[in-house]
Amino acid sequence: MSSIAMLIGRILLSIIFIQAGISKLMDVSGTTGYFESLGLPLASLVIWPVILIEVVGGLLILTGFYTRIAATVLAVFCIIAAFTGHSNWANVTDFQAFMKDIAITGGLIYVAAAGAGIISLDTRRGV
Repeated sequence: MSSIAMLIGRILLSIIFIQAGISKLMDVSGTTGYFESLGLPLASLVIWPVILIEVVGGLLILTGFYTRIAATVLAVFCIIAAFTGHSNWANVTDFQAFMKDIAITGGLIYVAAAGAGIISLDTRRGV
């Protein structure tokens, strides 16, 4: 049962990153404008590693391939995103988005510590 639960957890965690990365890819100019509004330097360049981290990291978590590394990278990414994109805590919506990022970070830290579980490519490769 716990291996099924770990798989479901990985699927649910991965969906938010894959969807977010694809969404950014479908609206590069809009996302770049949002990044610029946050004051990010070189927003038109920053968007590409962000998309890469979200899509590839999400796919790695989903498949359970290099799971601990992917979860660690995504956890750091979420902390950076929380403080960069959701720092206006006077705005309730912004604060809730900040807390969501922090909660996702907690889940990713758990995945980084526990690994992917039996139903994963990591297990197939002997990790």
